[in-house]
Order: sequence, then C-alpha cells, then structure tokens
Amino acid sequence: MTTASHPNDPLLTAETWIDESRAVAIATVIETWGSAPRPAGSHLVVDADGNFEGSVSGGCVEGAVVTAALDVIAGGTAQMLEFGVTDETAWRLGLSCGGRIRVYVERLD
Repeated sequence: MTTASHPNDPLLTAETWIDESRAVAIATVIETWGSAPRPAGSHLVVDADGNFEGSVSGGCVEGAVVTAALDVIAGGTAQMLEFGVTDETAWRLGLSCGGRIRVYVERLD
C-alpha cells in the first residue's frame, strides 16, 4: 500500500500507517477543564519519523505531545500528560483561552 493520509480522520491514518509497518502512537484528549481548543476524544497520531495527523490542542502543547509520542514509540510505555495555563499565559503556551487538558499517549501495535 502506498503512503496515504486521511486528514479528516487520524484513526484511518493510523490504520494506514500500521498497514505500512510503521511504528505509531496515538494521543487522545481524555479530559478538558475550562476552555480548550479541542474536545475530549480528539486524536493526534504520530509515527516514528515524526509525521503526524490530527490535533489535540495546538501551539507548543501539540509539539510537546508529538515529543511524548516519539518517546512512547521508542520505549513502549504509555504516558498521561496534563497541560494547564492561566488566562494571561494561555496564548503563549497554545491554549487560546486558558483551561486545562489531559492527554493519554499510547503505542499502537
């Protein structure tokens, strides 16, 4: 199968990448408090080369989640991440309106 991307469905992208024998991790927003850019259930999939599809937040939060996903791919141990900021630092850290999110990152085999 050739490399395919499903920008509207990161779960389909993950399935395609696994079919291509890529190592893949998935990050899932499991909880939000206050204002958050993406709702619970949002996904971001990452392969071992750092390619990614989907979104769990934006800004530097997204970069931190991609980095964690690469660690999970390499080590196999799932991670629970939590990001939270006050309104005055929200824009700088990528949470547009403050709030907090919890993201679970696991390897898909």
